[in-house]
Amino acid sequence: MIMIFNMPVTPWSSSAMLARQPEVGQHSPEDKGTKKGAHLRGLWLRLAWLATVLALAIPATAAPLHRIVAVGDLHGDFSAWRDILRSASVVDNNGHWTGGDVVLIQTGDAVDRGPNSLEIIQDLVRLQKEAARAHGQVIAMVGNHEAMNLTGDLRYVSAADYAGYADRRSAVRREDVYNSNKTAIEMAYRQKDPQMSGDAIKKVWFEAFPLGRIEHQIAWSDHGTIGRWVVKNPVVVLLDGTLFVHGGISPAYANLTVTEINVRAAAALTARNTDPTAIINDDQGPLWYRGLAQPLASNNGETLAAPTPAQIQPAGEDQLDALLSAYGARRIVVGHTPILSGIALFHDGKLICIDTGISAVYGGTVSYLDIVDGTPVPHAVARSQQPSKQGAP
Repeated sequence: MIMIFNMPVTPWSSSAMLARQPEVGQHSPEDKGTKKGAHLRGLWLRLAWLATVLALAIPATAAPLHRIVAVGDLHGDFSAWRDILRSASVVDNNGHWTGGDVVLIQTGDAVDRGPNSLEIIQDLVRLQKEAARAHGQVIAMVGNHEAMNLTGDLRYVSAADYAGYADRRSAVRREDVYNSNKTAIEMAYRQKDPQMSGDAIKKVWFEAFPLGRIEHQIAWSDHGTIGRWVVKNPVVVLLDGTLFVHGGISPAYANLTVTEINVRAAAALTARNTDPTAIINDDQGPLWYRGLAQPLASNNGETLAAPTPAQIQPAGEDQLDALLSAYGARRIVVGHTPILSGIALFHDGKLICIDTGISAVYGGTVSYLDIVDGTPVPHAVARSQQPSKQGAP
Protein backbone atom coordinates (compact mmCIF):
# COMPACT_ATOMS: atom_id res chain seq x y z
CA MET A 1 0.00 0.00 0.00
CA ILE A 2 1.32 3.43 -0.94
CA MET A 3 0.06 6.68 0.56
CA ILE A 4 1.52 10.04 -0.28
CA PHE A 5 2.20 12.91 2.10
CA ASN A 6 0.58 16.28 1.37
CA MET A 7 -1.45 15.08 -1.60
CA PRO A 8 -5.12 16.14 -1.79
CA VAL A 9 -7.42 13.31 -2.77
CA THR A 10 -8.97 15.67 -5.30
CA PRO A 11 -7.31 18.59 -7.12
CA TRP A 12 -9.83 20.96 -5.51
CA SER A 13 -9.67 19.56 -1.97
CA SER A 14 -6.93 20.88 0.29
CA SER A 15 -8.33 19.52 3.54
CA ALA A 16 -8.43 15.80 2.79
CA MET A 17 -4.76 14.89 2.85
CA LEU A 18 -3.24 11.45 2.61
CA ALA A 19 -0.78 10.04 5.11
CA ARG A 20 2.95 10.74 5.25
CA GLN A 21 5.15 8.44 3.21
CA PRO A 22 8.94 8.47 2.68
CA GLU A 23 10.51 8.23 -0.73
CA VAL A 24 9.68 5.03 -2.56
CA GLY A 25 12.14 2.32 -1.57
CA GLN A 26 13.26 4.11 1.60
CA HIS A 27 12.25 3.73 5.24
CA SER A 28 11.21 6.48 7.61
CA PRO A 29 13.08 6.88 10.93
CA GLU A 30 9.66 6.24 12.55
CA ASP A 31 9.00 2.90 10.84
CA LYS A 32 9.60 0.86 13.98
CA GLY A 33 7.46 3.15 16.10
CA THR A 34 9.81 2.96 19.07
CA LYS A 35 10.62 5.76 21.46
CA LYS A 36 14.24 5.32 20.52
CA GLY A 37 13.38 5.77 16.86
CA ALA A 38 11.39 8.91 17.62
CA HIS A 39 14.27 10.27 19.70
CA LEU A 40 16.78 9.57 16.93
CA ARG A 41 14.50 11.18 14.37
CA GLY A 42 14.17 14.27 16.55
CA LEU A 43 17.94 14.42 16.97
CA TRP A 44 18.45 13.99 13.22
CA LEU A 45 16.01 16.81 12.46
CA ARG A 46 17.72 19.13 14.95
CA LEU A 47 21.13 18.36 13.46
CA ALA A 48 19.81 18.86 9.92
CA TRP A 49 18.25 22.18 10.94
CA LEU A 50 21.50 23.31 12.57
CA ALA A 51 23.43 22.40 9.42
CA THR A 52 20.98 24.41 7.31
CA VAL A 53 21.25 27.46 9.56
CA LEU A 54 25.04 27.29 9.55
CA ALA A 55 25.14 26.93 5.77
CA LEU A 56 22.90 29.96 5.33
CA ALA A 57 24.89 32.01 7.82
CA ILE A 58 28.27 31.44 6.16
CA PRO A 59 29.12 34.10 3.52
CA ALA A 60 29.47 32.67 0.04
CA THR A 61 32.88 34.30 -0.29
CA ALA A 62 35.07 36.69 1.66
CA ALA A 63 37.61 37.60 -1.03
CA PRO A 64 36.85 39.92 -3.98
CA LEU A 65 35.46 37.99 -6.92
CA HIS A 66 36.74 38.24 -10.46
CA ARG A 67 33.52 37.08 -12.11
CA ILE A 68 29.91 36.42 -11.17
CA VAL A 69 27.40 35.05 -13.69
CA ALA A 70 23.75 35.60 -12.72
CA VAL A 71 20.78 33.94 -14.42
CA GLY A 72 17.14 34.87 -13.87
CA ASP A 73 13.89 32.92 -14.02
CA LEU A 74 14.20 29.78 -16.18
CA HIS A 75 10.74 28.28 -15.71
CA GLY A 76 11.50 24.80 -16.91
CA ASP A 77 13.43 25.60 -20.09
CA PHE A 78 16.49 23.34 -19.91
CA SER A 79 17.58 24.08 -23.49
CA ALA A 80 17.81 27.81 -22.77
CA TRP A 81 19.66 27.08 -19.52
CA ARG A 82 22.30 25.12 -21.42
CA ASP A 83 22.51 27.86 -24.08
CA ILE A 84 23.28 30.37 -21.32
CA LEU A 85 25.92 28.22 -19.66
CA ARG A 86 27.73 27.59 -22.94
CA SER A 87 27.55 31.24 -23.98
CA ALA A 88 28.97 32.27 -20.61
CA SER A 89 31.78 29.70 -21.07
CA VAL A 90 31.16 28.02 -17.73
CA VAL A 91 30.43 24.56 -19.20
CA ASP A 92 31.74 22.54 -22.13
CA ASN A 93 29.65 21.02 -24.92
CA ASN A 94 28.79 18.10 -22.64
CA GLY A 95 27.57 20.40 -19.89
CA HIS A 96 30.50 19.88 -17.50
CA TRP A 97 31.92 22.75 -15.47
CA THR A 98 34.73 24.73 -17.10
CA GLY A 99 34.20 27.97 -15.22
CA GLY A 100 37.07 27.59 -12.79
CA ASP A 101 36.55 29.98 -9.85
CA VAL A 102 33.51 31.72 -11.37
CA VAL A 103 30.46 32.09 -9.13
CA LEU A 104 27.27 31.14 -11.00
CA ILE A 105 24.04 32.21 -9.32
CA GLN A 106 20.51 31.36 -10.41
CA THR A 107 18.03 33.69 -8.71
CA GLY A 108 15.07 31.33 -8.34
CA ASP A 109 12.02 30.23 -10.33
CA ALA A 110 13.99 27.56 -12.15
CA VAL A 111 10.79 25.50 -12.03
CA ASP A 112 7.14 25.50 -13.22
CA ARG A 113 5.41 26.54 -16.45
CA GLY A 114 7.90 24.83 -18.80
CA PRO A 115 8.54 21.09 -19.32
CA ASN A 116 12.05 20.52 -17.91
CA SER A 117 12.17 21.69 -14.29
CA LEU A 118 13.59 18.41 -13.01
CA GLU A 119 16.43 18.46 -15.57
CA ILE A 120 17.42 21.97 -14.48
CA ILE A 121 17.43 20.99 -10.80
CA GLN A 122 19.51 17.90 -11.49
CA ASP A 123 21.94 20.02 -13.52
CA LEU A 124 22.26 22.60 -10.74
CA VAL A 125 22.97 19.89 -8.17
CA ARG A 126 25.63 18.29 -10.37
CA LEU A 127 27.25 21.62 -11.28
CA GLN A 128 27.41 22.59 -7.60
CA LYS A 129 29.69 19.60 -7.02
CA GLU A 130 31.77 20.10 -10.16
CA ALA A 131 32.28 23.84 -9.56
CA ALA A 132 33.32 23.27 -5.95
CA ARG A 133 36.09 20.91 -7.11
CA ALA A 134 37.39 23.71 -9.39
CA HIS A 135 37.19 26.35 -6.61
CA GLY A 136 34.10 27.89 -8.18
CA GLN A 137 30.57 28.02 -6.81
CA VAL A 138 27.04 27.44 -8.06
CA ILE A 139 24.30 29.02 -5.95
CA ALA A 140 20.69 28.02 -6.51
CA MET A 141 18.35 30.53 -4.89
CA VAL A 142 14.74 30.05 -3.85
CA GLY A 143 12.03 31.83 -5.82
CA ASN A 144 8.31 31.94 -5.16
CA HIS A 145 7.74 28.97 -7.48
CA GLU A 146 10.15 26.74 -5.55
CA ALA A 147 8.27 27.71 -2.39
CA MET A 148 4.94 26.96 -4.09
CA ASN A 149 6.09 23.47 -5.05
CA LEU A 150 7.20 22.83 -1.47
CA THR A 151 3.90 23.98 0.02
CA GLY A 152 1.72 22.05 -2.44
CA ASP A 153 0.63 24.90 -4.73
CA LEU A 154 1.03 23.07 -8.05
CA ARG A 155 -1.09 25.29 -10.32
CA TYR A 156 1.85 26.01 -12.60
CA VAL A 157 3.33 22.52 -12.95
CA SER A 158 2.74 21.44 -16.55
CA ALA A 159 1.79 17.92 -17.63
CA ALA A 160 5.11 17.70 -19.47
CA ASP A 161 6.91 18.71 -16.29
CA TYR A 162 5.18 15.95 -14.31
CA ALA A 163 6.15 13.46 -17.02
CA GLY A 164 9.81 14.19 -16.32
CA TYR A 165 9.40 12.66 -12.86
CA ALA A 166 7.74 9.46 -14.10
CA ASP A 167 9.54 6.11 -14.00
CA ARG A 168 8.73 2.58 -15.14
CA ARG A 169 6.62 1.96 -12.02
CA SER A 170 4.58 5.15 -12.21
CA ALA A 171 1.45 3.55 -13.67
CA VAL A 172 1.45 0.78 -11.05
CA ARG A 173 2.22 3.27 -8.28
CA ARG A 174 -0.66 5.55 -9.31
CA GLU A 175 -3.07 2.60 -9.39
CA ASP A 176 -1.87 1.54 -5.94
CA VAL A 177 -2.33 5.04 -4.52
CA TYR A 178 -5.84 5.23 -5.94
CA ASN A 179 -6.87 1.82 -4.62
CA SER A 180 -5.37 2.53 -1.19
CA ASN A 181 -7.41 5.73 -0.91
CA LYS A 182 -10.43 4.86 -3.02
CA THR A 183 -13.02 5.39 -0.28
CA ALA A 184 -11.71 8.85 0.67
CA ILE A 185 -11.38 9.88 -2.98
CA GLU A 186 -14.93 8.81 -3.86
CA MET A 187 -16.35 10.56 -0.78
CA ALA A 188 -14.55 13.79 -1.69
CA TYR A 189 -15.83 13.82 -5.28
CA ARG A 190 -19.38 12.89 -4.29
CA GLN A 191 -19.53 15.88 -1.98
CA LYS A 192 -19.75 17.92 -5.20
CA ASP A 193 -21.69 15.39 -7.28
CA PRO A 194 -23.52 12.68 -5.28
CA GLN A 195 -24.50 10.83 -8.48
CA MET A 196 -20.95 10.46 -9.79
CA SER A 197 -20.10 6.83 -10.55
CA GLY A 198 -16.96 5.08 -9.35
CA ASP A 199 -15.65 4.72 -12.90
CA ALA A 200 -16.20 8.42 -13.61
CA ILE A 201 -14.43 9.40 -10.39
CA LYS A 202 -11.43 7.22 -11.22
CA LYS A 203 -11.21 8.69 -14.73
CA VAL A 204 -11.30 12.28 -13.47
CA TRP A 205 -8.81 11.54 -10.68
CA PHE A 206 -6.37 9.93 -13.10
CA GLU A 207 -6.62 12.99 -15.35
CA ALA A 208 -5.87 15.22 -12.35
CA PHE A 209 -2.92 13.02 -11.36
CA PRO A 210 -0.98 12.36 -14.59
CA LEU A 211 1.96 10.00 -14.51
CA GLY A 212 4.81 11.65 -12.63
CA ARG A 213 2.68 13.78 -10.30
CA ILE A 214 2.97 11.30 -7.44
CA GLU A 215 6.73 11.06 -7.95
CA HIS A 216 6.94 14.86 -8.11
CA GLN A 217 5.26 15.20 -4.73
CA ILE A 218 7.46 12.51 -3.20
CA ALA A 219 10.58 14.27 -4.51
CA TRP A 220 9.44 17.64 -3.10
CA SER A 221 8.32 16.25 0.27
CA ASP A 222 10.33 16.74 3.46
CA HIS A 223 11.84 13.28 2.89
CA GLY A 224 12.44 13.88 -0.82
CA THR A 225 15.75 14.64 -2.47
CA ILE A 226 14.52 17.92 -3.97
CA GLY A 227 12.63 18.96 -0.87
CA ARG A 228 15.71 18.50 1.30
CA TRP A 229 17.85 20.40 -1.22
CA VAL A 230 15.57 23.42 -1.67
CA VAL A 231 15.22 24.19 2.06
CA LYS A 232 19.01 24.56 2.25
CA ASN A 233 19.12 27.13 -0.55
CA PRO A 234 19.24 30.86 0.21
CA VAL A 235 16.59 33.52 -0.36
CA VAL A 236 19.00 36.47 -0.21
CA VAL A 237 22.69 36.46 -1.16
CA LEU A 238 25.25 39.27 -0.79
CA LEU A 239 28.25 38.71 -3.06
CA ASP A 240 31.08 41.20 -3.47
CA GLY A 241 28.84 44.23 -3.06
CA THR A 242 25.90 42.87 -5.06
CA LEU A 243 22.68 41.88 -3.32
CA PHE A 244 20.72 39.10 -5.04
CA VAL A 245 17.08 38.29 -4.27
CA HIS A 246 14.29 36.79 -6.33
CA GLY A 247 11.60 39.42 -5.74
CA GLY A 248 13.02 42.22 -3.65
CA ILE A 249 13.47 43.47 -0.11
CA SER A 250 10.60 45.63 1.07
CA PRO A 251 10.69 48.11 3.96
CA ALA A 252 8.90 45.45 6.03
CA TYR A 253 11.99 43.23 5.89
CA ALA A 254 14.82 45.73 5.40
CA ASN A 255 15.55 45.77 9.14
CA LEU A 256 16.64 42.11 8.98
CA THR A 257 20.13 40.95 8.08
CA VAL A 258 20.78 38.61 5.16
CA THR A 259 21.28 35.74 7.60
CA GLU A 260 18.09 36.55 9.51
CA ILE A 261 16.04 36.59 6.30
CA ASN A 262 17.55 33.29 5.15
CA VAL A 263 17.03 31.58 8.50
CA ARG A 264 13.39 32.72 8.70
CA ALA A 265 12.77 31.57 5.15
CA ALA A 266 14.44 28.21 5.77
CA ALA A 267 12.21 27.66 8.81
CA ALA A 268 9.08 28.47 6.80
CA LEU A 269 10.17 26.26 3.90
CA THR A 270 11.04 23.37 6.22
CA ALA A 271 7.62 23.67 7.90
CA ARG A 272 5.85 23.96 4.51
CA ASN A 273 4.17 27.02 6.00
CA THR A 274 1.08 28.06 4.02
CA ASP A 275 0.15 31.04 6.21
CA PRO A 276 -0.24 34.06 3.88
CA THR A 277 1.80 36.16 6.32
CA ALA A 278 4.77 33.76 6.37
CA ILE A 279 7.93 35.18 4.83
CA ILE A 280 7.75 32.77 1.87
CA ASN A 281 4.14 33.75 1.04
CA ASP A 282 3.97 37.41 2.06
CA ASP A 283 3.55 39.76 -0.91
CA GLN A 284 5.96 42.08 0.92
CA GLY A 285 8.41 39.22 1.41
CA PRO A 286 11.61 38.60 -0.58
CA LEU A 287 10.07 36.00 -2.91
CA TRP A 288 7.03 38.03 -3.99
CA TYR A 289 7.81 41.74 -3.54
CA ARG A 290 7.64 43.80 -6.74
CA GLY A 291 8.02 47.24 -5.22
CA LEU A 292 11.57 47.68 -6.48
CA ALA A 293 10.43 47.16 -10.07
CA GLN A 294 6.68 47.67 -10.28
CA PRO A 295 4.94 47.06 -13.64
CA LEU A 296 2.66 49.93 -14.61
CA ALA A 297 -1.04 49.43 -15.26
CA SER A 298 -2.39 49.10 -18.79
CA ASN A 299 -5.18 51.27 -20.18
CA ASN A 300 -7.82 48.94 -18.72
CA GLY A 301 -6.25 49.22 -15.27
CA GLU A 302 -4.71 45.73 -15.14
CA THR A 303 -1.05 45.26 -14.25
CA LEU A 304 1.07 44.56 -17.31
CA ALA A 305 2.17 40.90 -17.36
CA ALA A 306 5.25 41.45 -19.55
CA PRO A 307 6.26 45.12 -19.39
CA THR A 308 9.02 46.85 -21.32
CA PRO A 309 11.66 48.78 -19.33
CA ALA A 310 9.69 51.96 -20.03
CA GLN A 311 6.63 50.33 -18.43
CA ILE A 312 8.46 49.60 -15.16
CA GLN A 313 8.24 52.01 -12.25
CA PRO A 314 11.47 51.46 -10.31
CA ALA A 315 11.76 52.32 -6.64
CA GLY A 316 12.87 55.87 -5.98
CA GLU A 317 16.62 56.37 -5.88
CA ASP A 318 16.50 57.58 -2.28
CA GLN A 319 14.66 54.40 -1.22
CA LEU A 320 17.11 52.28 -3.19
CA ASP A 321 20.14 54.07 -1.72
CA ALA A 322 18.81 53.52 1.81
CA LEU A 323 18.28 49.82 1.12
CA LEU A 324 21.73 49.34 -0.38
CA SER A 325 23.35 51.26 2.45
CA ALA A 326 21.62 49.04 5.02
CA TYR A 327 23.23 45.97 3.47
CA GLY A 328 26.55 47.51 2.48
CA ALA A 329 25.81 46.83 -1.19
CA ARG A 330 26.44 48.77 -4.40
CA ARG A 331 23.55 47.26 -6.34
CA ILE A 332 20.64 44.84 -6.09
CA VAL A 333 19.79 42.20 -8.71
CA VAL A 334 16.23 40.86 -8.87
CA GLY A 335 14.14 38.48 -10.97
CA HIS A 336 10.40 37.74 -10.68
CA THR A 337 9.02 40.43 -13.03
CA PRO A 338 9.59 39.45 -16.68
CA ILE A 339 10.88 42.18 -19.00
CA LEU A 340 10.93 40.29 -22.29
CA SER A 341 13.17 42.71 -24.19
CA GLY A 342 16.21 41.95 -22.04
CA ILE A 343 18.04 42.75 -18.82
CA ALA A 344 17.15 46.24 -17.57
CA LEU A 345 19.31 48.57 -15.46
CA PHE A 346 17.80 51.42 -13.44
CA HIS A 347 19.36 54.27 -11.47
CA ASP A 348 22.78 53.86 -13.11
CA GLY A 349 22.84 50.14 -12.45
CA LYS A 350 21.94 50.24 -8.78
CA LEU A 351 18.87 48.12 -9.63
CA ILE A 352 19.18 45.36 -12.23
CA CYS A 353 16.23 43.23 -13.36
CA ILE A 354 17.29 39.90 -14.87
CA ASP A 355 13.99 38.07 -15.43
CA THR A 356 13.75 38.37 -19.21
CA GLY A 357 11.17 35.67 -19.88
CA ILE A 358 13.91 33.18 -20.71
CA SER A 359 11.54 30.22 -20.95
CA ALA A 360 9.98 29.51 -24.34
CA VAL A 361 6.65 29.62 -22.52
CA TYR A 362 7.19 33.40 -22.34
CA GLY A 363 9.15 33.77 -25.58
CA GLY A 364 11.41 36.43 -24.12
CA THR A 365 15.15 37.02 -24.33
CA VAL A 366 17.60 34.32 -23.30
CA SER A 367 20.08 36.23 -21.17
CA TYR A 368 22.57 36.36 -18.32
CA LEU A 369 24.29 39.07 -16.32
CA ASP A 370 28.09 39.11 -16.14
CA ILE A 371 29.70 40.98 -13.26
CA VAL A 372 33.42 41.14 -14.04
CA ASP A 373 35.67 42.86 -11.50
CA GLY A 374 32.59 44.60 -10.13
CA THR A 375 31.22 45.86 -13.46
CA PRO A 376 27.82 44.49 -14.57
CA VAL A 377 27.42 43.61 -18.26
CA PRO A 378 24.13 42.19 -19.64
CA HIS A 379 24.30 39.54 -22.36
CA ALA A 380 21.65 38.26 -24.78
CA VAL A 381 22.05 34.68 -26.00
CA ALA A 382 20.93 33.05 -29.24
CA ARG A 383 18.43 30.26 -28.65
CA SER A 384 19.78 27.00 -30.11
CA GLN A 385 16.36 25.43 -30.48
CA GLN A 386 12.72 26.27 -29.98
CA PRO A 387 11.46 23.85 -27.33
CA SER A 388 7.78 23.08 -27.00
CA LYS A 389 5.78 25.88 -25.45
CA GLN A 390 3.44 23.46 -23.69
CA GLY A 391 3.12 24.46 -20.07
CA ALA A 392 0.84 25.88 -17.46
CA PRO A 393 -0.38 29.46 -17.91
